[in-house]
Amino acid sequence: MSRRLLGVIAAAVIGASTVTAAATMASAAPPVPAPPKAAIDFTSIVALNNCSGSLVRTPTAADTDPAMVLTNGHCWEGGEPGAGQVITNRSSSRTFSLLDSSGQRTLATLRATTVLYATMTDTDAALYKLNTTYAAIKQSYNTPALVMQTDHPTTGADLRVVSGYWKRIYSCKLDGFAYRVREAEWTWKDSLRYTSSCNVIGGTSGSPVIDAGTGKVVGANNTINESGGRCTLNNPCEVDEAGKVTVRSNIGYAQQTYNLATCIAPGTVLDLNRPGCEVPRGARSGRH
Repeated sequence: MSRRLLGVIAAAVIGASTVTAAATMASAAPPVPAPPKAAIDFTSIVALNNCSGSLVRTPTAADTDPAMVLTNGHCWEGGEPGAGQVITNRSSSRTFSLLDSSGQRTLATLRATTVLYATMTDTDAALYKLNTTYAAIKQSYNTPALVMQTDHPTTGADLRVVSGYWKRIYSCKLDGFAYRVREAEWTWKDSLRYTSSCNVIGGTSGSPVIDAGTGKVVGANNTINESGGRCTLNNPCEVDEAGKVTVRSNIGYAQQTYNLATCIAPGTVLDLNRPGCEVPRGARSGRH
């Protein structure tokens, strides 16, 4: 092959490559910037006498609906519910200290009228209905409620665990999901597992687990393996589908709340028959 012909072929190839590259650059969409992470502070956070909690609402709640507080079932004022026990629609006069955005000042004392739901079976969660509405709290204290996410979170999510009891915010990552977490007589399903950098402590129980990307509540912080014990009080273990037990010392867990959020009907009414409501009804449901 002659040098002249080689030069012609090379020029054609280079020209075609240039055209292709130019066309690709012209057609490529500009990169979409990642959405800013929600600013997480103590807005909507409450302190209990023994735990932490948060002022929450479902995505479809009306401003005129009675407001709710989310915490753990083991923070219920009646003591730790036994395995299989579910408390529903029980009268309550529990009080909660509503914090300002800095966490250093109490804006108000909120009061419950009803324990809508509380259990330590399959999950560890409690929802209280208050004697005031979302609109009234927003008007009086300029405090909106946190929104409860209604779908399953994903591994790797950037989380914040906000403790009203300790007035401290923990930055955590979602390591994955534990098929079962067992602690003493209680077993919880599909629990959120933190990475080892999440050093939650006693008193953080009931703290909302907030997705830093959306600002929505995805769970309620509830336990950590404190000393490497196997399935004992304060030393939860994991149990997989085959029954294998794994102990993860100093690893914390939280219980998902998307399935509980779907149980709340308009007017802040507990309806366990709503589509997507997947919490236990229990053999010993208390209605007083």
